[in-house]
Amino acid sequence: MQTRREMLKKMAAGSLAAGAAALPLTGLAGEITADKLKNNIHHSVCAWTYKFLTLEELCVVVKKIGFSAIDLLNPSEWPVVQKHGITCSMCYTAGKISLTEGWNRKENHGWLIKDFTEAIPLVAKAGYKNLICFSGNRNGMDDETGMKNCADGLKQIMSLAEKEGVTVQMELFNSKVNHKDYMADKSAWGVALCKMIGSPNFKLLYDIYHMQVNEGDVIRTIREYHAYFGHYHTAGVPGRNEIDERQELYYPAIMKAILSTGYQGFVAQEFIPSDKEPKEKIAALKKAVRICDV
Repeated sequence: MQTRREMLKKMAAGSLAAGAAALPLTGLAGEITADKLKNNIHHSVCAWTYKFLTLEELCVVVKKIGFSAIDLLNPSEWPVVQKHGITCSMCYTAGKISLTEGWNRKENHGWLIKDFTEAIPLVAKAGYKNLICFSGNRNGMDDETGMKNCADGLKQIMSLAEKEGVTVQMELFNSKVNHKDYMADKSAWGVALCKMIGSPNFKLLYDIYHMQVNEGDVIRTIREYHAYFGHYHTAGVPGRNEIDERQELYYPAIMKAILSTGYQGFVAQEFIPSDKEPKEKIAALKKAVRICDV
């Protein structure tokens, strides 16, 4: 199973679409029938999980299914989605992207502040709202020191984020299975960081899959901490695969809990399709959107 970390290494050598095997657009899209979505939930999909498609092809698929957002794209990829009338619902910076080297170490602050200071105006100019960031791994550092370091660094870009109307969001990962030693692996730690930074333009990307693995209690956590959550990702537990009846979370109830908080942002599918055939993988995305369209 290829992880986002592995995909990021490939992205360093070129765009996400560059190495993808092309599929006939007409044949692929022609078999997709769009459902009429309620759109109480604003749907998205993380580009890296559909890496067997070029970004151009993924845009066609997304539009055919009936939504218009894609997560986790860098600035070089934005023109492709803009051409298709699709928004980037969670952006990367144009610089170095590391899940393990993050804001919790002061020695990273120089290049991070530079990258985010450059990226925030670009995100705003493109009409986007969200820019992802990562805590980095512990590497022996205690969580209190890491939190303070994160806050010290991130505070230096918050005035610019507030001015430009961009929300910087730190993703919560599990450290049990997928991201060993990652620091931001608990909702309570992330919420405490939000309070320490004290800006409405800093929030958490609450990844439902990761937090179910690391701590469970998903719906109660959403209800209690929703004011600090600015974005959501999905995937099935265990395995990070489809969010259907083969996994332990019941996503319609989770989506209803999210809606009950008044949330108006995006929910992005980030499951890794387990089916082998491209058409089945596309069908899985359509089914996931339908499951979450409460």
